[in-house]
Amino acid sequence: MAVLLREALGESLRRVRTDQGRTLREVSTDARVSLGYLSEVERGQKEASSELLAAICDALDVELADILLDAGQTLRPAQHDAALSATKVVIPAPAGRPGAELAAA
Repeated sequence: MAVLLREALGESLRRVRTDQGRTLREVSTDARVSLGYLSEVERGQKEASSELLAAICDALDVELADILLDAGQTLRPAQHDAALSATKVVIPAPAGRPGAELAAA
């Protein structure tokens, strides 16, 4: 079964917190979120809003983008890493949208 985004995010947040030697209570206090809710986010049981993720990242003094990148690596199957790193993915702009001609060029 595939790893869910909320599980990958929780793993990343927990890894950062434990690497810093901080407790759930410390981070929950700094992020102004309940200890129980933070625990559920870390265990992948709750889907945190972007505002809550930003607050947790601020409390951990880590960039949200770095957490998202780390979670993305967890979600990507290992056998696709080499193939994807050599491939450039281009998503074309919808037809009729300003700049669509440039994106297609």
